[in-house]
Amino acid sequence: MICFMTDSDDKKINQSIIKAFKLLDVFTEEKKTWGVRELAQKTGYNKSTVYRLLFTLSSLNILHQNSNDKYSLGSKLFELGNRVSIYKAITNMTRTPLKHIALDIQETVLLSILKERQVFHIDKADSLHGLKINTSIGSYQPVHATASGKLLLSFLNIPEKEDIIDHTKFEPYTKSTITSKSKLLAELTKIKHQEYALDIEELETGLVCIAIPVRNKKGHVIASLSASGPLSRFKMENITNYITILNKGMKDIESAFYDFDKLP
Repeated sequence: MICFMTDSDDKKINQSIIKAFKLLDVFTEEKKTWGVRELAQKTGYNKSTVYRLLFTLSSLNILHQNSNDKYSLGSKLFELGNRVSIYKAITNMTRTPLKHIALDIQETVLLSILKERQVFHIDKADSLHGLKINTSIGSYQPVHATASGKLLLSFLNIPEKEDIIDHTKFEPYTKSTITSKSKLLAELTKIKHQEYALDIEELETGLVCIAIPVRNKKGHVIASLSASGPLSRFKMENITNYITILNKGMKDIESAFYDFDKLP
């Protein structure tokens, strides 16, 4: 069951959302359909509040109104649940290879995709050197200031690439961050040709990242595999060695993405 906050908790909490989830929590395997009056009695909300919540949730396909004017859980919840299952299935396959890569390359390793015009990190293995990268699984980062973002952008088709770039604010995180569309496009051309991307203090001062593509069975780039560490340990002359280690481990990771054209 879902646990709900009370009115005395953090004032920033949206009470309408809490009411909506309390209503949704009433739908169970034992009772899958509910009428308005039943829901009002069960939740303690007045009928006008229940009507308002039902109308909103139904318009989002979170609930479905049946022909007998009763409501059941809708397709949107099934879709969202499947997204969680997809990421869990992927990380079940990638966690061990990522740990091996992190051990070999001796840096923190991240597995990332593009989502909502940003880099979305779906798995991670920490470095054993003691440096803990702040990036966490499930977090987002900007495309223009990260190796993974630039790499994934470089392999997109032109309409998708332009859409993301046009919505990019080009925030200058450090003095090395790319802050213009023209410079980013030039960088993307270079990255696509060499098949790896670098972020040398572009997102965080003192931090370096190198990323390579992960492909599906059609050869389309669907994710990025990256290694991040301190500038003090990074040597440009070792790029070939870094890429070799990442590519070796990437072969075990690509199987997790083999049947996907893209991820939600």
